[in-house]
Amino acid sequence: MQKPVRFVVEADGGSRGNPGPAGYGSVVLDPVTGETLAERAEYIGVATNNVAEYKGLIAGLKAARELAPDAVVLVRMDSKLVVEQMSGRWKIKHPDMKPLAAEAATILPRSQVKYEWIPREKNKHADRLANEAMDAGKRGKQWEPSASSAALDSSAARALAGPPGDAAKGAAAVRAALASASASGGGTRTGAAEARSAEAGGADTLFGEAGARVPGQTGTEPAPGAANGWGPDMGTPATFVLLRHGETALTPQKRFSGSGGTDPELSPAGRRQAEAVAGALAARGTVQAVVSSPLRRCRETAQAVADRLGLEVVVEEGLREVDFGAWEGLTFAEVRERFPDDLQAWLDSPKAAPTGGGESFTAATRRISATRDRLLARYAGRTVLLVTHVTPVKVLVRLALGAPPEALFRMELSAASLSAVAYYADGNASVRLLNDTSHLR
Repeated sequence: MQKPVRFVVEADGGSRGNPGPAGYGSVVLDPVTGETLAERAEYIGVATNNVAEYKGLIAGLKAARELAPDAVVLVRMDSKLVVEQMSGRWKIKHPDMKPLAAEAATILPRSQVKYEWIPREKNKHADRLANEAMDAGKRGKQWEPSASSAALDSSAARALAGPPGDAAKGAAAVRAALASASASGGGTRTGAAEARSAEAGGADTLFGEAGARVPGQTGTEPAPGAANGWGPDMGTPATFVLLRHGETALTPQKRFSGSGGTDPELSPAGRRQAEAVAGALAARGTVQAVVSSPLRRCRETAQAVADRLGLEVVVEEGLREVDFGAWEGLTFAEVRERFPDDLQAWLDSPKAAPTGGGESFTAATRRISATRDRLLARYAGRTVLLVTHVTPVKVLVRLALGAPPEALFRMELSAASLSAVAYYADGNASVRLLNDTSHLR
């Protein structure tokens, strides 16, 4: 009796915002040789991580079925949710998940499919495909197989691959493939990430003049890419220079001032701060566009900078401060006295909203991340000044660092301070500056 064909399917999905622009990736592998037999990836528009993960699973199973309808398939994913639900150990409660799980279950007979959870670092092939799909979507296109950089060198993988679950041999295969790629000048995205994390410092790199550099580079010469083992040049990043507005009368009193209050104007001190930061940015000469929150204190700060740079101010609703509800205009001590339980809940959970219909940090993060993605699509490869508030700046920095929500309470952000985040073509980000007030001294 002939043994059944066996495949390994690795799948992943991601969402830049959750929900936000999303995509999936999946790969069918030969479990004996480690050879890539099929790749699938797609940008699916705005969706959650879980929806994208299920879409990746479905695509991977369909690709395996196309290769051999009677194949026995081991599905490996880093989504505990999908693995446990498809294995029948967890109930599927979310209405968006039920039809996707049902579709996945009908692609191949249940007896032919098994599921295994793997750590994220062992699911890099599918993860990279998903990111390539999201990158393509950002450009208004769909992923094409010719764009794939996820597959390892097949000869190196074939020589050293062990059976599924053999971590030592699998790691050896990866190392061999990466070494082979570097030796042949092929490069990897891992190398590009290392290059970014080790970029040369200095003020000239903070606001995007230098583009994508590798260690040892100066000026704007082309990155040597894979020839020196660092990987391909990811191109000039989009750089967001984040400017918190100047002071208002409420700022030195440390009162809650969000989008639900009186919309105060800049104080005389705030106007001086705005002129100072305008002079500093004009001296750098790197800002190519100015985008502002709709609130008055930001628009006034932005206009001071735009006038010096000869630019127009574009107003972006998504950059507004959160609505602090009944806390607007109060100090922290006053809120603690009047609304102690609500304040404690707000400090304990990003899902808790300020008293009286305010906006939670969870809701604000969804809004701000969606705004970030819109602006990245609009200003790809450019240096843009975003004039905004404490919460949007902290959220953008937190997301770039991959830090937990409680990090929002662990950052100092002064009035008229500058921060900067660079966003690369592979979806990664680099925080280059935080709370710089040197221009105010």
